[in-house]
Amino acid sequence: MRQRSNRPGRRKRGENGENGSDRWLVTYADLITLLLIFFVMMFAMSHLDNRKYEEVTQSLQTTFKSGNNILDQGSGIVADKNTRNNPDTAVKSQQQQKKGADQLSGRELAFRKQEQELQNLMKVISTYVKDNKLEDQVFVADQPQGISITLSDKLLFDVGKADLKPGSMPVMDKLASLFKELHTIISIEGHTDSLPIVYASKYKDNWELSGARALSVLRFFIDQKHLSPEEFQYAGYSDTRPAANNSTEAGRQKNRRVEIIVLRQLKE
Repeated sequence: MRQRSNRPGRRKRGENGENGSDRWLVTYADLITLLLIFFVMMFAMSHLDNRKYEEVTQSLQTTFKSGNNILDQGSGIVADKNTRNNPDTAVKSQQQQKKGADQLSGRELAFRKQEQELQNLMKVISTYVKDNKLEDQVFVADQPQGISITLSDKLLFDVGKADLKPGSMPVMDKLASLFKELHTIISIEGHTDSLPIVYASKYKDNWELSGARALSVLRFFIDQKHLSPEEFQYAGYSDTRPAANNSTEAGRQKNRRVEIIVLRQLKE
């Protein structure tokens, strides 16, 4: 008969209630604890102090409302504390802002009124030119600087001269009657072709001729039609601003002209 071995080192599985496979529970419990701590911290960090939030919001609103408008030459939101806290200063600031807004509004209205006048002027002159079959002598265009009325030298002057021809009077009279109702600056500019002045002319060169022709038109409006001199300016440009190529007779004809530009510019 075989006898059981009594070796001291051997022990039955499960003796003393220990089992190696249950050790993962310790690690799992530690992980759950750490996750709980993490979420508690996240919740604490995301919680807002409503009272402090309201104080900050009100402070920002007060600052932006009390600041002067920089566009109206104010000091902006960085104005000193005395200005913001002084009622008299605040009232003056508001009055200045209102005055600036009224001035801006008035100037904008003046520009709109002027633009309407310019469009009406262009319509009237265009109709007049068409009705009187002057398309080859008078040209009207809406340019960025204003309404341009170009008068050919065939209508206004004899060759090499700066005296207005009698045949140009109906057109000049019509323009004078229209200009009388305007409240803007009118620029009169004389131009020539590139051919030199002939010896028989009393003008030294094209500079003198172009300036004299522009001055003749100006004198007509001021001396004969009694329009305000403050509403006019004139210049002579010789052949430096050609409207066409000077190498052809047709081009030179277009370059010999006087331009009357009703400017988009309010008088001071």
